[in-house]
Amino acid sequence: MKEKVILAYSGGLDTTAIIPWLKENFDYEVICVCVDCGQEEELDGLEERALSCGASKLYIEDVTDEFCDKYIVPCVQAGAVYENKYLLGTSMARPLIAKRLVEIARKEGASAICHGATGKGNDQIRFELGIKALAPDLKIIAAWRNEKWTLDSRESEIKYCEEHGIHLPFKADSSYSRDRNIWHISHEGLELEDPANEPNYDHLLVLGVTPEKAPDEPEYVTMTFEAGVPKSVNGKEMKVSDIIRTLNELGGKHGIGIVDIVENRVVGMKSRGVYETPGGTILMEAHSQLEELILDRDTYAFKKEMGGKFASLVYEGKWFTPLREAEQAFIESTQKYVTGEVKFKLYKGNIIKAGETSPYSLYNESIASFTTGDLYDHHDAEGFINLFGLSTKVRAMKQQEAGIDPLSVNK
Repeated sequence: MKEKVILAYSGGLDTTAIIPWLKENFDYEVICVCVDCGQEEELDGLEERALSCGASKLYIEDVTDEFCDKYIVPCVQAGAVYENKYLLGTSMARPLIAKRLVEIARKEGASAICHGATGKGNDQIRFELGIKALAPDLKIIAAWRNEKWTLDSRESEIKYCEEHGIHLPFKADSSYSRDRNIWHISHEGLELEDPANEPNYDHLLVLGVTPEKAPDEPEYVTMTFEAGVPKSVNGKEMKVSDIIRTLNELGGKHGIGIVDIVENRVVGMKSRGVYETPGGTILMEAHSQLEELILDRDTYAFKKEMGGKFASLVYEGKWFTPLREAEQAFIESTQKYVTGEVKFKLYKGNIIKAGETSPYSLYNESIASFTTGDLYDHHDAEGFINLFGLSTKVRAMKQQEAGIDPLSVNK
């Protein structure tokens, strides 16, 4: 019997060409696995395409709910944003895809897993770190880094497919390089390869419209959370995946969540891309809006710092690590009382706060109000300021004793 290889299959040009390439160069039985994280219509026609290219079978594994509950929610709770803009849509999905590939490999008795990520990108790192963490004995074939892979362009891949009797609806330069799941869609290539070019949004956008084309009237939205987990939108309770789908529709309609970024890849280069994350942007903002009402000052500040570290960890493909587990444990401990309702309005690319309530709110009107109350005496501030500023005052006094004018050195 031939050895089996599991191919991470998207149905795109790269992984379509890899099927005959694996059979020709390694004499493997090729089993394709498409892990569905909410790609929707991108899954149409995949089975026919995979089998016609020489695969023995195709698994289509729907992990959308697991993706939302076990990967997206922790990142939302962490406030995980990479380089202040990127909401980790691709990064969050890769460890789950790697996990499912390993599970199918074990089921099929495969000896290797192959992926079509390029040697310049982040995904090769994310896939391979996930596989190594879960199945260190499995061989990993990275087609684009393999010496037997001689296809260096979309044109050469199309020609290779045609030479093997595979005629597919791919053109060399008709579309962007995209990655889609329930959380987002990314766009790279074409005019985006030059950061001097403005994106052609009329050609590019899939999930929504630009703010200029959004409705002229704002739309109010309410959401509820329990222990940091979203529970409802506009009074309707839903599972997390349906909440994200609902927010995607609302956000896309109002031009929310379009980001044009030049980011720093793990491999060292800068890469320009446009991300559409309409529902995710709303969900992140709503959660943050509620947290600011509930978390104490020190926890809030430390969690902000931890969120950045969590984002970098996820971006770098280090999901299956003790550090991720430890950071997530801290983050989850901060979510115990993140329960309540937030209200906001969507208007031409903006998410505008319109109120928030929580039974665990730390906001106390009798303290925060300008009116003097029983819980706060304005005179108490004098002693606090004297102690809080003591080191500053002592430094200035010592400067004067040394003949230095504090004003001259603090310009």
